[in-house]
Amino acid sequence: MSNETNNVGEKDFTKNWVNSSRFLFYLQVFCMLAFVLGGCYRLYHQRYKGKPDIEIQGSSKYTPEYK
Repeated sequence: MSNETNNVGEKDFTKNWVNSSRFLFYLQVFCMLAFVLGGCYRLYHQRYKGKPDIEIQGSSKYTPEYK
């Protein structure tokens, strides 16, 4: 009976700190990678498309043009 309990204890996530710390490390790396890639995709998706063609009044230019 105690042999069965030990085998279950060895396979338990909370009892085996080596496997649990490895799992938590890879989970942390995966989450950070997903967060960074998601942020990069969001920035790429909402990027600046270019200079818009806006008509500026002649009187508000650096060298104003008056009529």
